[in-house]
Amino acid sequence: MIAKPEEASVAALEKEERVGHEEEYDSEGDGVIEGSAAGGGDTKKKKKKKKKPKKKRAEQSDPPRTGISKIFLNGVYPEGEIQPYKDDNAWRTTSEEKKYTEKMALEDPEVTYQNIRRAAEVHRQVRHYARKYIRPGMSLTEIAEYIENGTRALVEEDGLECGVGFPTGLSRNNCAAHFTPNAGDTTILKSGDVLKVDFGVHVKGRILDSAFTLTWEPTYDKLVEAVKAATDTGVKEAGIDVRLGELAGYIQETMESYEVEVNGQVFPVKPIENLSGHSIGIYQIHGGKSVLLVKNEDQTKMEEGDYFAIETFGSTGRGRVVESGDCSHYSKIINAPRVPIRLTSAKSLLKSITTNFGTLPFCRRYLDRVGESKYLLGLNHLVQQGIVQDYPPLCDALGAMTAQFEHTILLRPTVKEIISRGDDY
Repeated sequence: MIAKPEEASVAALEKEERVGHEEEYDSEGDGVIEGSAAGGGDTKKKKKKKKKPKKKRAEQSDPPRTGISKIFLNGVYPEGEIQPYKDDNAWRTTSEEKKYTEKMALEDPEVTYQNIRRAAEVHRQVRHYARKYIRPGMSLTEIAEYIENGTRALVEEDGLECGVGFPTGLSRNNCAAHFTPNAGDTTILKSGDVLKVDFGVHVKGRILDSAFTLTWEPTYDKLVEAVKAATDTGVKEAGIDVRLGELAGYIQETMESYEVEVNGQVFPVKPIENLSGHSIGIYQIHGGKSVLLVKNEDQTKMEEGDYFAIETFGSTGRGRVVESGDCSHYSKIINAPRVPIRLTSAKSLLKSITTNFGTLPFCRRYLDRVGESKYLLGLNHLVQQGIVQDYPPLCDALGAMTAQFEHTILLRPTVKEIISRGDDY
């Protein structure tokens, strides 16, 4: 049948209407276009945005192996404990000028508070599980590997971008610092031991340094309490313009207010006079300033922007340590002298140290881990040439017991932030 003209125009209109309805859907057929023939109104074609499913925040595993970025999806990590400055610096908290300085600092990629806080959150979570995991009867190697494997997983280790900050210190009893098991060490933790656990995390060279002490019978509880209190005093009294020698005096006063009774004999708790806290540089665990534990005449001041490890050690012994035992800790010296290296093995080892650790501290187990072998001769040669620094274990007299606590603090323009503070210490 041939359509009449009127019928043809009706058919044409029906066709246009069908086309209009077809245009209500986008090319993928899953989004209505606003302002179409069906919707009327605005003639502009707009797609309704599909809602993207939200990423689900991960939970930490036990043992800890979930990367921290999968838990804090927005990349913003918890701020540490905030303490206002005291006395002459109390004005900083409300100063508009200092608030502006801090805002500029937060926007500076070289300052990167988030890197520091990311390292701190890794430390808190790893130590939370480690404190439940560590028990007498375990080998020190088991304990070190538990902590280091957790650190590497949570910080999502990436070469020198982020990883372990320094070897895990597991110093027992009269040994106060710088002990970690070398390969083949079979030392077993005993129920009467006083164990110092000192480990670090770094993100882009910003090192978080924090330590605690564990004991499993009550004899040395007062020793542990004394050292924790001394560290808290150091943290509280630290601040911009504080002189390091005076800060040491506050720490000493707190520590010496405690005593420990052992088998009916009373021992005063002594600060270990030749150990100290320290400032921290980028990829540099000891940044140049030291906080001794006994009052002294050091007039050096803490300054705005300083990043410090407030670290205290107490002892029931003589209160002084000496080097003792096989060395495990080393680090490449910053600005080491350019001297001839005669041993081929030492040249090769130095290249490996530079590639894998830079100027971060390392231990012999870490050299084993990156595939080095038969390296002791070369390592000792690098030490002798002043290119690598060795850090042997530091011990008080036999029979003495030592304890340690440590926090990392940041002297921000407006407030003091105790980066490593947690619910545990």
